[in-house]
Amino acid sequence: MVMDKVKVKQPGTPTLVVALLLIVVLVQLIPFYLGLVTAFKDPHDQGSVWALPFSSGTLENFAIAWGAGHIGQAIINSVIVTLGATLIVVVLGGLASYPLARRRTSGNRWILLGTLAVMMIPPLSILVPLIRLLKSLGLMNTYPGLILPLAALALPQAIFLYTQSLRGIPESMEEAARIDGAGKLRTYFSVVLPMMKPVTISVIILTGTAIWNEFALSTYIMTTDETRPLAPAIASFFGSAGSNVNAAIAGSMMGVLPVLVIYLFLQRYFMKGMTDGAVK
Repeated sequence: MVMDKVKVKQPGTPTLVVALLLIVVLVQLIPFYLGLVTAFKDPHDQGSVWALPFSSGTLENFAIAWGAGHIGQAIINSVIVTLGATLIVVVLGGLASYPLARRRTSGNRWILLGTLAVMMIPPLSILVPLIRLLKSLGLMNTYPGLILPLAALALPQAIFLYTQSLRGIPESMEEAARIDGAGKLRTYFSVVLPMMKPVTISVIILTGTAIWNEFALSTYIMTTDETRPLAPAIASFFGSAGSNVNAAIAGSMMGVLPVLVIYLFLQRYFMKGMTDGAVK
């Protein structure tokens, strides 16, 4: 008896859903389009903000942002601060979450809840005592003076994501490593940490992006042109004596490129990491 093969037609994506998604994408791209147009437009151009400056386009705004605005040095400062703080968050966040996920005691549960409660504290509420502490330690206008507070503020989120991801990883492989004579630290770095690659990428992207865009603490801790990160450097184009919107947006365009490139390369790990780190 010969059975006919029946082709099952897969349901397609509804046209309405596709149309709504396209509208959302277009709305999200409008600020980037306006920023791109403004960055290449002459400051004295009074034309429409929507029109591309084909005939009067200029690179002067980028030159002003790079020179007078010290955007180049600001990008270097942001790279150093972001890499340093993100490395601390990844290492300490993973290590702190390991016992919280594996030892489900009432004490660890309260510690995790306390860690989550810290996320509710606004950073500016600790600004005055933080500035006093940094001044007493001589850390104002230094990289450690900004890296350490930003890492401390980002740690609770990382601990939460790592803890939820670890709870979804079976302990059988860790037990096999212990049988082979591996200690706890070696088991963590050799067995557990490689299995948490997706959530680690998510922590890197979330932490790195937040620190790269950080403005409030950076403005008060880094007050010189040599140490100022990207966000305060862009804000320096706006003052009581006047503003240079075109140069500020040109600086923003230069500052967004590193984050955009990194995200494009790591987005598939980011999505998987956010799924793994969800509450189970």
